[in-house]
Amino acid sequence: MIEISPLRPEDRDRWEVLARGYKEFYRTEVSDEEYERTWQRLLRAEDVFGCAARLDGGPVVGIAHYLFHANPWSSGSCYLQDLYVDEAARGQGAARALIEHVAQEARTRGAARLYWHTKQDNDRARALYDKVATFRGFISYDHPLI
Repeated sequence: MIEISPLRPEDRDRWEVLARGYKEFYRTEVSDEEYERTWQRLLRAEDVFGCAARLDGGPVVGIAHYLFHANPWSSGSCYLQDLYVDEAARGQGAARALIEHVAQEARTRGAARLYWHTKQDNDRARALYDKVATFRGFISYDHPLI
């Protein structure tokens, strides 16, 4: 059984292990201070939100971070910023359950769209994403501001 819940204070250590795994996968360096700041923002759940997946009441095996924003063409959008499941727990439905949880949160808030990005060569994740969402062919660019 997969349980999805908002992140809890007691999830801190396991969350960081998974968050670091996510950042390592995307080759993004983050300082210890940034992990702490992000954790505090997720716990406040004011502008960014986080949820955790647990298998059979065990420890956290997956995390998702998401946020809501305005959209000029609809009632708003939900962006699934980060989604990561421990490699040992993959293939058991945690990622799909996290996506569905975020989708329900988006529906509850009246968002018209849920979307996310992944690397083009993230084949394992894309196999799931192709089942639960529609790839519309967009390519993402980042323009550095700092």
